Amino acid sequence: MAIITISRGTFSGGEELAGCLGSRLGYEVLSREVLAEAAARYGVAERKLAEAMARGPGLWDRFLHDRRHYLAFVQAALCERASADRIVYHGHAGHLLLRGVRHVLRVRLIAPLEHRIRQLRARRQLDREEAVRYIEKVDRDRERWTRFLYGVDWHDPAMYDLVVNLEHLDLDGACAVVVAAADHPRFQPDDESRTALADLRLASRVRAALAADRGTGHAEVEVRVSGESVEIEGKLADPRLVEAVIAKTRTVAGVREVCYGTRVMLRAEE
Repeated sequence: MAIITISRGTFSGGEELAGCLGSRLGYEVLSREVLAEAAARYGVAERKLAEAMARGPGLWDRFLHDRRHYLAFVQAALCERASADRIVYHGHAGHLLLRGVRHVLRVRLIAPLEHRIRQLRARRQLDREEAVRYIEKVDRDRERWTRFLYGVDWHDPAMYDLVVNLEHLDLDGACAVVVAAADHPRFQPDDESRTALADLRLASRVRAALAADRGTGHAEVEVRVSGESVEIEGKLADPRLVEAVIAKTRTVAGVREVCYGTRVMLRAEE
């Protein structure tokens, strides 16, 4: 079965749509749960993870290093959950955290500004001008953060498989459209897409393990995975840091072989 990610502006109805899809499809609905799991697994306050995923980066962001680590933790937690399929994720940037997996249905939900203002004011004691400022700020932060991290435009429809507009559809209608799309053969997992997800899951485990370790957290490396083989690429001037990165990578569950440059390290048979 498909994995569904929902991208939306604040108070556009994403949580409600996710709940409807979960009920109709029998899927698990996830958002804050992923942050909670990442926080518990890697010893980070959930509040910090939530802020890192939502607040836009400043011009001189002192916490950029931490933010990249937090993103690695969230991706690792999401990939573990996604490995079972049958999930609806309406957290931030799910369609980007699971890039390269064909059976992910990437949904973009949009709604007229007045609809969003009504939704916000129904939950919070804000006047109309305050509601507009709040919506614009949150959307601006998400757009800046997505562009900064991934170099893509959050609003670009080419990043999604399905764009649903609530201007004329009600929530039930939007839910029916997404259910029909999720049933399409294009979004059913096959051997190739499951392999892609397994590789992404292992790569995310390695990135998170390196980020969480005091000795390797500052190493700027790229991680690529094929099966149980992990390729590490980066310009690490200190040989001790290279050794630490290789050693830490070898401890990650699922890793059989680690390659760094011309060096190949195999895990000893247990």
